[in-house]
Parts: sequence; C-alpha cells; structure tokens
Amino acid sequence: MRHLFFIILLSFLVCSCGSKKSVITKKTKREQTKQVKVDEKQPTTKEVETTAEVKPIINSTEDYIKAYAGFAQKEMTLYNIPASITIAQGILESASGKGRLSVEANNHFGIKCHTWTGAKIYHDDDEKGECFRKYNNAKYSFRDHSLFLTSRKRYASLFDLDVSNYKAWARGLRAAGYATDRTYPDKLISLIERYKLYKYDDEVLGTSPAKRKFVESKPVRNKEYVVVKGDTLYSISKRYNTTVEALKTANNIKGTSIAIGQVLIIK
Repeated sequence: MRHLFFIILLSFLVCSCGSKKSVITKKTKREQTKQVKVDEKQPTTKEVETTAEVKPIINSTEDYIKAYAGFAQKEMTLYNIPASITIAQGILESASGKGRLSVEANNHFGIKCHTWTGAKIYHDDDEKGECFRKYNNAKYSFRDHSLFLTSRKRYASLFDLDVSNYKAWARGLRAAGYATDRTYPDKLISLIERYKLYKYDDEVLGTSPAKRKFVESKPVRNKEYVVVKGDTLYSISKRYNTTVEALKTANNIKGTSIAIGQVLIIK
C-alpha cells in the first residue's frame, strides 16, 4: 500500500513540474514574438502618403512665399533659375496656392501631361478637360518646373542671362514662348518688386543691396543682324540659339516674311 502511495505521489510531482515548465516556455515565446513585431513595425503606405500630403495653411500671398521660397532657392542652387522668377510664376500660375491644380494636384506651374506617365488630373484650361501632371508633394512640382525649363531647347537662351537679372528672365520667358500673354513679363516683375522676391536670389548668390542696384541699372545689349539672301526666321533663330517667336516679338513681325537688308534685333 505504501509502495503504491509513493508511486502516485511521485507521478503527481513529475506532472506538476512538467506542466509548469511548459507554461513558462510558451509564455517566453509569446513575449519574444510580441517584441519582434514591435521592433520591426514600419509605417504603412497610408501613413507615408498622409505625411507626404501635409500642406501648409495658405491664407495670403505672403503665406505662399513663406511656405515655398525654400523650394525655389534650392532649385536656383541646382539649376541656376532665379528663385524670384520661380516664386513669382508659382504665385501667378497657382493663384497663390489656392487654384484647383495646386490644391488637388500639387501642380503649382500648370504643367500639362505631354509625355508624363505619373498621376494625372483633368482640368479646363485652353480647352475643356486638359490633362495636367499630379504630384505627391509640392516640392516635386518645383523640381519638374526646373526640369521643364532646362530640358527644352526653346528655353536655352535663358541660361545665357545673368541669373540675378529677374527682369531679363521675365522678358526672356515670354520671348521663348512660355506664355502667350503679352503682359506676362510685367506681371512677374510687378510681383517680384511688390513682395521683394529678389531678396531670395540675393540670399543664394550672396549679393549685397549695392551690387543688386548696379545689376539692375546695367543696360541690356541686343545684337543686330542684317538679313542676307537665303535667310529665314527659322535659320536665324537656330544660328543665335533663340526662337522664331522671340525674333518676331523683338522685331514686331506679324508673319514670317523678312527682306534682304532688313536689320533684325536679336535679344
């Protein structure tokens, strides 16, 4: 009887120890798994998109300038495009950040799709339902603006201009065909001077107010070319790295006809 009691007691002790050990092991694994999940957690796609789409509150043109001047200055550093021009164009094209394209598509410069393969938005412009580029963040719109100007031959003459001369750049954009509005240069210059946007150029260039005054007072010299037999506006534009439209505008030419001996101004 004692022998049987001893065997039962021993069996009970063995089972108790085994169960306790099993519970402890299981708990340890669960805690380790939980710790790994916490350590390896990464932001979800939705979290990333939410972060990328956070926009500054824009209630005025001053707010717009404060929010985006830094982008324009960075582009000036990388692509040699005056920050003042970029900001002024952004103000004009996006209605100080309140236009539909800038609000819904982060498109601050009204750049259309063309060969664009990214996200798109459709908006009435020159025609109904035109295709415009859509960006995840406004900074990509500023970068695309830089690439747009630097990658197209029609704007090559802009980069021969003094980067601190915003007036020459404003007129050069119109001459190169960026806008059809004849008052486009005046609008850009007015915005730059009203909000003193040239100071953002000065910060990048390290230009003093005295030096800026000198640059602004420097006369812009134009070249002159006498038309010879066989010349066309197209051939002359290629020779001087400009455009037919720029020649027509500078010389008040309505059609495409030019005469031998005619003196053309090359800006």
